[in-house]
Amino acid sequence: MERTMKQRTALFCGVFLLLLLKLMLLRLFLFNEVEWGRVLTDVFSLLVLMSLLELLIPMKARHVAYWVFNLIISIILFASAVYNVYFGSIPTYTALSGLGQVHQVRSSISTLIEPEHFIFFIDVLVMAIFWIVNRFRQKRTKSSEMTFTQYSFRGRRRISAWKLSMLGLLILGVVISGLYIRKGWGIENELVRAEHMGFINYQVTAILKSNQEKRELAEGSLQDTINEIKELQESYPYRDVDQIGKEPKYFGAGKGKNLIIVQMESLQNFPIHQSLNNQVLTPVMNQLADDGLYFPYIYQQIGQGNTSDAEFLSNTSIYPLGSVAMSTGFGGKELPSLPKLLKKLGYVSNTFHVNEVTFWDRIKMYPALGFDHYYDKPNYTNDHFNSFGPSDEELYRVGIEKLKQVQQDNKPFYAQFITVSSHSPFTVPEEFSKIEIPTELVGTQLGNYLDSVNYSDYALGKLIDSLKQNGLWENTVLMVYGDHQGINSKDTDSSLITSYLGVPYHDQVSRFNIPLIIHIPGLTEGKRIEQVGGQVDMMPTIANIMGISLREEQFTALGQDLLNIEKNAIGMRYYLPSGSFFNNEVMFVPGNGFDDGTAVSLKTLKPVKDISPYREDYEYILRLMKLSDEYVKRLPNRAP
Repeated sequence: MERTMKQRTALFCGVFLLLLLKLMLLRLFLFNEVEWGRVLTDVFSLLVLMSLLELLIPMKARHVAYWVFNLIISIILFASAVYNVYFGSIPTYTALSGLGQVHQVRSSISTLIEPEHFIFFIDVLVMAIFWIVNRFRQKRTKSSEMTFTQYSFRGRRRISAWKLSMLGLLILGVVISGLYIRKGWGIENELVRAEHMGFINYQVTAILKSNQEKRELAEGSLQDTINEIKELQESYPYRDVDQIGKEPKYFGAGKGKNLIIVQMESLQNFPIHQSLNNQVLTPVMNQLADDGLYFPYIYQQIGQGNTSDAEFLSNTSIYPLGSVAMSTGFGGKELPSLPKLLKKLGYVSNTFHVNEVTFWDRIKMYPALGFDHYYDKPNYTNDHFNSFGPSDEELYRVGIEKLKQVQQDNKPFYAQFITVSSHSPFTVPEEFSKIEIPTELVGTQLGNYLDSVNYSDYALGKLIDSLKQNGLWENTVLMVYGDHQGINSKDTDSSLITSYLGVPYHDQVSRFNIPLIIHIPGLTEGKRIEQVGGQVDMMPTIANIMGISLREEQFTALGQDLLNIEKNAIGMRYYLPSGSFFNNEVMFVPGNGFDDGTAVSLKTLKPVKDISPYREDYEYILRLMKLSDEYVKRLPNRAP
């Protein structure tokens, strides 16, 4: 019996040390270093899991249980490391809701995996080999198998002592972990919070914060939240003082006209007006920008839902939570939206996407947003452009056919196109490629990206040609914007972009910078509008152009009309930690809080030393995003 107790202790300690090493490896992947003082957080949180497991599993099953436990933890840590490569954030348990989408974007995910990520599974592989070899060895005698069932009263006492020691370790781990959680509770920056608390405690905190938010929601009402949003926004001087009391600029410039919004996959702003070896990268969008309204300082604000979150943002002007894709979490809500506002004016709203409508639960989101029809994968001929299937040209071909039918019914339409031809890994089939990529860039992320952006621009030109041929162009407002970043700084050195395109590039500011371009029929002169904004501002801006007064409609928008403000601040989270924001001057990212945060100039892309002028924006954004979360959670549920 004494021997079996030693074996049990050795097994517990061995697995504990193995998993602790893996948690330290994760720290290295996430934070690029391992601070030994913070490893203690992992020690005590792991003690909680291990002692709890030891108390719950039968003695006979402990070897299998530990093997399975080790495998599960390894998979979670592996996935978290890969997840961080793309998102730059720490996943919580809520990210599991997106596992069903993995097979749809497997070609993109595979490019994120590095060989060193598989270190998490080395021991699992060794154990599997050992188990296979052991199967061929002589089976143990029945007497040895009965070791744990034929123990004496003295053995029972030793087992009880073992369980008491595990109970003690469990209590110790819970108490110490609780202190670490309490100490880091108020840190808004998720990366810093996870580093201080450790990965396991960070997951526990996510659960506790979620429960706390549910209790807070039960104490107020939707109207209370709306009133607080209005009061907060009125305290922040957005409006152009010269326009107060006057009709907003560009109000109704597109009134009564059709509206087409094109959400371009992975489109960043830096390729606009640029050339590669004397080949213009985006000639179509360049012309649109020159003739229409071009906003070069717009920044992505998506959360876990990526592209689907961008669709949600541009139609609702509500911040995504970051903890769940908005289509998944709020597709069952009565969402105030652009399609619903246009429906009051007699518009028919259609949305087009070549993927399956179940992808990111769009099957719930589209009805919630008020779209009359959606056209997904079965409506298109698959020309095998990429892993999603049909090309942008095919997307637009079907779209024009459907819009012509609406035109024949003498009804105005709103159509949103969600493109995918420039989706990572940005591989363009040779027969679709329109430019020649320099030999040294062939096969690189940058080379593939520029090739795909150029093709998407070409396809957009085909859409415009079709609108002109069918008599729709002069009666259609066209808005084009990027859904999120394309270039991953971990795969592309920013100096390459500067070298080949001659533009300065910052790994965060430039990465999150997306274009917004609006073509308005009859506009006699194009205008470059350098007002800083985000995707939350797109809906109020286009509503103003379409002649819709959000104030008269009593519509609660978390963003602003970019054509009629002189100051702005927009929040961002998930790809940046909570508390991050862009204002007219800088991108700000907090540390433990505001005082140890950092700022980068949007114009010079250089660090800003004095951050004191931005405290008001920091506090405003934290409050605004919290109210946005309360607002969308308190919206009534949609009838089945």
